[in-house]
Amino acid sequence: MTIPEIDLNAGLAAHESGKTTFLDIRRSTDRAVGAIPGSEALSDANVDDFVRATPKDQPLVIYCYHGISSRGATAYLIENGFTDVKSLRGGFEGWENAGHPTTRGTNS
Repeated sequence: MTIPEIDLNAGLAAHESGKTTFLDIRRSTDRAVGAIPGSEALSDANVDDFVRATPKDQPLVIYCYHGISSRGATAYLIENGFTDVKSLRGGFEGWENAGHPTTRGTNS
Protein backbone atom coordinates (compact mmCIF):
# COMPACT_ATOMS: atom_id res chain seq x y z
CA MET A 1 0.00 0.00 0.00
CA THR A 2 1.25 3.47 -0.86
CA ILE A 3 0.73 5.76 2.11
CA PRO A 4 -0.74 9.13 1.11
CA GLU A 5 1.33 12.05 2.36
CA ILE A 6 0.88 15.79 2.39
CA ASP A 7 3.78 18.22 2.31
CA LEU A 8 4.16 21.02 4.82
CA ASN A 9 2.81 23.83 2.63
CA ALA A 10 -0.22 21.85 1.46
CA GLY A 11 -0.70 20.84 5.10
CA LEU A 12 -0.72 24.49 6.11
CA ALA A 13 -3.35 25.24 3.47
CA ALA A 14 -5.45 22.32 4.71
CA HIS A 15 -5.07 23.56 8.29
CA GLU A 16 -6.04 27.10 7.35
CA SER A 17 -9.12 25.86 5.47
CA GLY A 18 -10.60 24.67 8.75
CA LYS A 19 -12.05 21.60 7.00
CA THR A 20 -9.28 19.15 7.87
CA THR A 21 -8.83 17.51 11.26
CA PHE A 22 -5.21 17.22 12.37
CA LEU A 23 -4.41 14.22 14.55
CA ASP A 24 -1.35 14.18 16.79
CA ILE A 25 -0.05 10.70 17.61
CA ARG A 26 2.88 11.83 19.76
CA ARG A 27 3.09 11.24 23.51
CA SER A 28 0.93 13.50 25.65
CA THR A 29 4.02 14.99 27.30
CA ASP A 30 5.35 16.14 23.92
CA ARG A 31 1.94 17.38 22.86
CA ALA A 32 1.74 19.47 26.04
CA VAL A 33 4.98 21.24 25.10
CA GLY A 34 3.85 22.11 21.56
CA ALA A 35 1.35 21.04 18.93
CA ILE A 36 -0.39 22.17 15.78
CA PRO A 37 -3.22 24.46 16.95
CA GLY A 38 -6.60 22.74 17.04
CA SER A 39 -5.14 19.27 16.56
CA GLU A 40 -6.58 16.31 18.42
CA ALA A 41 -4.65 13.63 20.26
CA LEU A 42 -4.99 10.14 18.82
CA SER A 43 -3.60 7.21 20.80
CA ASP A 44 -4.21 3.56 21.52
CA ALA A 45 -6.54 4.70 24.30
CA ASN A 46 -8.98 6.54 22.01
CA VAL A 47 -8.45 5.21 18.49
CA ASP A 48 -11.35 2.73 18.61
CA ASP A 49 -13.77 5.46 19.67
CA PHE A 50 -12.37 7.77 16.99
CA VAL A 51 -12.85 5.14 14.28
CA ARG A 52 -16.45 4.52 15.37
CA ALA A 53 -17.44 8.18 15.78
CA THR A 54 -15.72 9.90 12.86
CA PRO A 55 -17.23 10.09 9.36
CA LYS A 56 -15.08 8.02 7.02
CA ASP A 57 -14.86 10.86 4.49
CA GLN A 58 -13.63 13.44 7.01
CA PRO A 59 -10.35 14.97 5.74
CA LEU A 60 -7.60 13.96 8.16
CA VAL A 61 -3.90 14.75 8.49
CA ILE A 62 -1.90 12.65 10.94
CA TYR A 63 1.39 13.84 12.37
CA CYS A 64 4.08 12.56 14.69
CA TYR A 65 7.59 13.83 15.42
CA HIS A 66 9.26 13.47 12.01
CA GLY A 67 6.61 11.97 9.70
CA ILE A 68 7.58 8.32 10.07
CA SER A 69 5.18 6.84 12.66
CA SER A 70 2.30 8.80 11.19
CA ARG A 71 2.51 6.66 8.05
CA GLY A 72 1.56 3.57 10.05
CA ALA A 73 -1.34 5.39 11.68
CA THR A 74 -2.47 6.62 8.25
CA ALA A 75 -2.41 3.05 6.92
CA TYR A 76 -4.42 1.87 9.93
CA LEU A 77 -7.16 4.44 9.34
CA ILE A 78 -7.28 3.62 5.62
CA GLU A 79 -7.66 -0.07 6.53
CA ASN A 80 -10.57 0.98 8.74
CA GLY A 81 -12.42 2.69 5.91
CA PHE A 82 -11.19 6.30 5.97
CA THR A 83 -10.99 7.73 2.47
CA ASP A 84 -9.26 11.12 2.92
CA VAL A 85 -6.35 10.64 5.31
CA LYS A 86 -2.73 11.71 4.83
CA SER A 87 0.51 11.59 6.79
CA LEU A 88 2.22 14.97 7.30
CA ARG A 89 5.64 14.71 5.64
CA GLY A 90 8.24 16.08 8.06
CA GLY A 91 5.97 15.78 11.09
CA PHE A 92 5.73 18.34 13.86
CA GLU A 93 9.44 19.11 13.68
CA GLY A 94 9.20 19.99 9.98
CA TRP A 95 6.01 21.98 10.58
CA GLU A 96 7.63 24.02 13.34
CA ASN A 97 10.91 24.50 11.42
CA ALA A 98 8.90 25.83 8.46
CA GLY A 99 7.52 28.55 10.74
CA HIS A 100 3.96 27.24 10.64
CA PRO A 101 1.74 27.99 13.67
CA THR A 102 2.26 25.98 16.83
CA THR A 103 1.08 26.21 20.40
CA ARG A 104 4.71 26.58 21.53
CA GLY A 105 6.62 29.81 22.11
CA THR A 106 5.93 32.98 20.16
CA ASN A 107 4.68 31.05 17.15
CA SER A 108 1.31 30.25 18.77
